[in-house]
Amino acid sequence: MIAKILLTVCALIYGLAVPILEVNTTHVFNPHWPAHARLHEVWQLITNSGLAVYTLWLTWRKKDIRTSVAIGLFVTVGFMISFLIRDFYGGSMVHPDGSEKTLLGMNIGVLGFLIADALLLIAYFLSRKSSGPA
Repeated sequence: MIAKILLTVCALIYGLAVPILEVNTTHVFNPHWPAHARLHEVWQLITNSGLAVYTLWLTWRKKDIRTSVAIGLFVTVGFMISFLIRDFYGGSMVHPDGSEKTLLGMNIGVLGFLIADALLLIAYFLSRKSSGPA
């Protein structure tokens, strides 16, 4: 049960919290972003939210914890990789106005996905412990 709750928290982070944080003038409605970049942003938000709904279904209806963990890690680790290689492609977590959303001195997106990654790994190991090796 704990693994299911952890997976639900993670799905809510990348499937609900991120869209809430990004459907505004800093991202989706940012007049300084090219229309093509905004299209990709909306695509990513819809895709990740759809994956979150799917992982919830897998978790609660199919009891497939491991696949839910894998999908969650694709989303969250994908973000972390894009953050780590941001200098390569000119990415930044700083908004056009120079502000950055931080918590405990760390960018809120990075902190949120680090927490989500930890929860996903805990859910995986809990599922392994309760069901034995795959």
